[in-house]
Amino acid sequence: MKFIDEVTVHVAGGDGGAGAVSWRREKFEPRGGPDGGDGGNGGAVIFVADPGLNTLIDFAYHPHIVADPGENGGSNQRHGADGADAVRQVPLGTQVYFDETLVADLSVTNARWVAARGGRGGKGNAFFKSATQQAPTHAQPGCAGERFSFRLILKSVADVGLVGLPNVGKSTLVATVTQALPKIADYPFTTLRPSLGVASAADGRRFVLADIPGLVPGAHEGKGLGLKFLQHIERTKTLAHLLDVTTAPDGGSLLDSEHLQSDDAVAKLVFEQFELIDRELQLFSTELAQRRRLIVFTKGDLPANRRAHELTHAAFEARGYQTVLISSATGDGLDSLKELLLEQIATGR
Repeated sequence: MKFIDEVTVHVAGGDGGAGAVSWRREKFEPRGGPDGGDGGNGGAVIFVADPGLNTLIDFAYHPHIVADPGENGGSNQRHGADGADAVRQVPLGTQVYFDETLVADLSVTNARWVAARGGRGGKGNAFFKSATQQAPTHAQPGCAGERFSFRLILKSVADVGLVGLPNVGKSTLVATVTQALPKIADYPFTTLRPSLGVASAADGRRFVLADIPGLVPGAHEGKGLGLKFLQHIERTKTLAHLLDVTTAPDGGSLLDSEHLQSDDAVAKLVFEQFELIDRELQLFSTELAQRRRLIVFTKGDLPANRRAHELTHAAFEARGYQTVLISSATGDGLDSLKELLLEQIATGR
């Protein structure tokens, strides 16, 4: 399925039905009075947050949403039926903007928001009968429903967001510790959309993990896979920053694990890779860059990454970051990773 995380939609509440002008005509009732019924109210357009959806593609192909109008009133004081609401499911984490103003944030499962109210039905002439007006000859038309254009933006809802250069092992990690099935291959930009999965610790505690497409220099300006993917980690409680010294910024091979470079060179590569991603986070959102972050050395089955962790973990801890060495291929360190992430989630941002 194609991933779409921003669309413009046009919504219209149903128009209210018109009130009726009618007169009672019954045997032995030569002076029958007004009996025109009221029109029904128009239906509303309602958005409902659905955790089972992960794309706004339906709205891209069907951007116009119109609720049913109310029925007109009838004789014998029959009121018109209300129009049916147009209820549309949106992915959990959808934000709604009117112009540049955020008007709704559907980040709670089954949260409902009325995007356009239906018009009120008009009153029939029976409504206007009074002691001084025994035979009103007028009724109200129905009111028009509300009409708006909104911009929907999807921001994934997850406890943990994975960040790192392309090809550092994010998709493989998600596939290993959750039931998600992200696309995995040995080339950059494999991940073309955020992928969410639920990870479980040994004691049964669970958390939602989001695999965010790889960042490159200039991502905050839309380079690489673009700025829009950074928005998917804005809601996360903590970040897992993945490092792999065998991966270059463009996703290619950088360090041959069979011919390890000097200790200084390996340590320099680690911090250059860390600071490259950190800089993109800072430029996108200072608050996001300051969020709790776990430093994860991936592909721990490779000597280069084991050595990188040994050389730099103390320096990271001195900066206030916890570190862990893992291997998705062998499973080493994954239980420790889950425990550390759960600790950070529990303490909040």
